[in-house]
Amino acid sequence: MKWLVLLAGLSVVLAAAPRRPSTRDFELEETETGSNIIAITDTDRILLGNIGRQVSPQDEDVTFELTEGRDQESGGYKVTISWQGPSDRVFEDCYDFGVRQWYGGPEQKEQYWPIQKANLQKYSIVSKEDDNSAVSERYWVNSAGWYIYVHPEAPLFVDHHNILDNHICFVAEVTDPYSKQRTQNVLKYDLWFFDDAKQAHQHAVDTYLGKPSGIPDYRMIQYPVWSTWARYSREIDQENLWAFANEINDSGFPNSQFEIDDLWEICYGSLTVDERKLPNLKQLVQDIKGLGFRVTIWVHPFINMDCDPWYSEALSKGYFVLNEEGSPDTSWWNNNGSIPAYIDFTNPEAADWFSSRVQNLIDTYDIDSVKFDAGESSWSPQIPVQNGEIDLHPGHIVQAYVRTVAKFGPMIEVRSGMRTQDLPVFIRMVDKDTLWDFNNGLATLVTTLLQMNLNGYTLVLPDMIGGNGYNEKPSKELFVRWLQANVFMPTLQYSFVPWDHDDEAVEICRRYTQLHAEFADEIVAAMQRSVDTGAPVNPPIWWIDPTDSDALAVWDEFLLGERVLAAPVLEAGAVSRDVYLPRGLWRDGVTGDLLAGPTWLRDYPAPLDVLPYFTLEESN
Repeated sequence: MKWLVLLAGLSVVLAAAPRRPSTRDFELEETETGSNIIAITDTDRILLGNIGRQVSPQDEDVTFELTEGRDQESGGYKVTISWQGPSDRVFEDCYDFGVRQWYGGPEQKEQYWPIQKANLQKYSIVSKEDDNSAVSERYWVNSAGWYIYVHPEAPLFVDHHNILDNHICFVAEVTDPYSKQRTQNVLKYDLWFFDDAKQAHQHAVDTYLGKPSGIPDYRMIQYPVWSTWARYSREIDQENLWAFANEINDSGFPNSQFEIDDLWEICYGSLTVDERKLPNLKQLVQDIKGLGFRVTIWVHPFINMDCDPWYSEALSKGYFVLNEEGSPDTSWWNNNGSIPAYIDFTNPEAADWFSSRVQNLIDTYDIDSVKFDAGESSWSPQIPVQNGEIDLHPGHIVQAYVRTVAKFGPMIEVRSGMRTQDLPVFIRMVDKDTLWDFNNGLATLVTTLLQMNLNGYTLVLPDMIGGNGYNEKPSKELFVRWLQANVFMPTLQYSFVPWDHDDEAVEICRRYTQLHAEFADEIVAAMQRSVDTGAPVNPPIWWIDPTDSDALAVWDEFLLGERVLAAPVLEAGAVSRDVYLPRGLWRDGVTGDLLAGPTWLRDYPAPLDVLPYFTLEESN
């Protein structure tokens, strides 16, 4: 094996087994399983992890490179580690979780925060349906101010606790879902060291993640989206859409738009209205607009085989993603007894064809905007062939789809992302279940919000209030608590409705829907800061003080910008909760009292009609 170590700009070639480089900052120490990487400080030797665990020192086809040095502009210390070799080699580097808190990585169905609480077993870092991993980034940061960014060409898997106990391991292996047509294997990543997690994250935003280029539609921020999905599923028609719009209007609740979800097409992918269900959609849209709504519609990137002539046209023109055997056949949640194909957005002609058909739908029915669903790479037939560099597969399709549909303007929503943090549109959490806990329930509404923000996706559209009802409809308590948790997030989205319950529920929901609207300008200001600096719109509470060990561990509170702290009740039956306030002078949004942090408020009273929240009056 060839070892190249660059120490503060000096290069040294190390033959065969690694030798300890002559540097006061880092050491490589040979072990039976690779090499320990050790950081040297003035007072300590810190074992960071164990790298090169599956590489034989006698393998002359593998090249290892380590460069390190101080970045004068940021003040951070950077170590770049690179393994390169034939495509049949496997590279495996592991870093000790230690007692630090860790954040980042993929969106998850069981979204724990901090992430060292989760167990991941050699988990592919691609945008995929499994485990709600629609947003999948290669970035991790910890409470000590270290962060790791893995370069996009690595066929990356991540493991928590299985390969090595209490370690996060990064594995590069040319195997599914990555194409075996890759001619080499690479594991390259940058390891940065700063004084705290806030400095580290801001540097990662500036260097790798990027920041949004604009702000979504203001009315979507201020007032709720009303969707047909959870309430009606696919059983929509002219009559119940009109009845639902009138129901909402008669309730006196405000709206940003009325969203017509699945199933309005004659077949999936036709983008052609089923006139048996919707005999006069054009008039219906105008009637709903007459009630004060804007009208949006659900669209997806698939065409089912039984949906002709559109399927045959796309197939004949080469507009579908094919697998390496040349087949377009894939699967999604609406196969409907047919075999679907996924439009190849990496083909500019296919993307334009799709866009022109969507635009025709918008123009024909005077639709205001679109909810664009799916987009994950896993919907492709496996293993997919895409335009673009083979070493960046299969992420091309995700970026190409999301960037294609983002052109439809600031009212759209998407749900998948891979290196698309710059887009000025809402990105929706994947569907939540109507449950309380970390099994994709209410608890994960908060942790997913934090996870997406720390991955650079700051324009988050939370999932529907009360969840999607796949298991059961939400109880009054769950519905109200879900809305309260949602109040200081960027927008609200109803489908189940407050008047499914009693008058008390309606009045509580009316009050918190109005409270959200009153903070719309605060939300916009946080979004503008995100555009300007890349700061999270909804940061974790340690953003106020990234040296506060209590704050660094809190998962069930969050900030809006740097001025509002929300501490919603997330436990069934609870009428109080412990609240942690980081440093500063805080005004209690419920009582008006002034409270000095850092402090714990034990058993803060929170009956069903109370959302604990606080505004920062004075920082220190």
